[in-house]
Amino acid sequence: MHHLIENTHSEWHPILTNALQRVDSDYLQLLLHSSDWLPGASLLFSAFSLPLSQTKYILFGESPYPRPESANGYAFWDSAVHGLWSNTGFSKEVNRATSLRNWLKMLLISRGDLINDCSQSAIAVLDKSNYCRTAEEFFTNLIGKGFLLLNASLVYEEGKVSFHARQWRPFMHSLLMQLVEKKESLQLILFGKIAEQIPESHFFSCLIAEHPYNLSFITNQKVLEFFKPLDLLNCHG
Repeated sequence: MHHLIENTHSEWHPILTNALQRVDSDYLQLLLHSSDWLPGASLLFSAFSLPLSQTKYILFGESPYPRPESANGYAFWDSAVHGLWSNTGFSKEVNRATSLRNWLKMLLISRGDLINDCSQSAIAVLDKSNYCRTAEEFFTNLIGKGFLLLNASLVYEEGKVSFHARQWRPFMHSLLMQLVEKKESLQLILFGKIAEQIPESHFFSCLIAEHPYNLSFITNQKVLEFFKPLDLLNCHG
């Protein structure tokens, strides 16, 4: 499993090597000899493609998506979603992806493009010429602005979510405690129940809010104020 660290940015290598040493070796062998889990060995550490020196935020998800076409090693990024928009507002793919849909609505409000009406018809008439057009463009934009999209549990397997989450706790603890020493300026973004699973969060500045799955996320003032200056929908920003 240690050889997979070579696929990450070199600035992460010593940190990830130390963190991986905290994971039970029998568990790692189990992963190496099984193909029943997502996102798969080659994508396990995808999030760490962003150099540490360019990392400003860690956006924590809970675990990988439960579908092979969706899981890519990045938190919140569903590979099965392609286009974001349609002539009637959001694309069908976005409308099915509740968390992403609400997140995009929040960003449209933070830009001042939507005010009270967040309906499909209101979104349909917006000038989208400066918006990211695809999910890949949007999440690449996030990463480019310093967001490390990290799941607290790096592995999903049907019926064994809690088991895998426990196995990755020592890794996450080591990772975050090393980051306290190396980059205390990092901000953690914790949506939903994940805040309870990251006790190390009190060492960092944090944005803690409900999960984007909740409608209240769209108008959460704290969330809007955090994201407004970042203008994440702007593909030219």
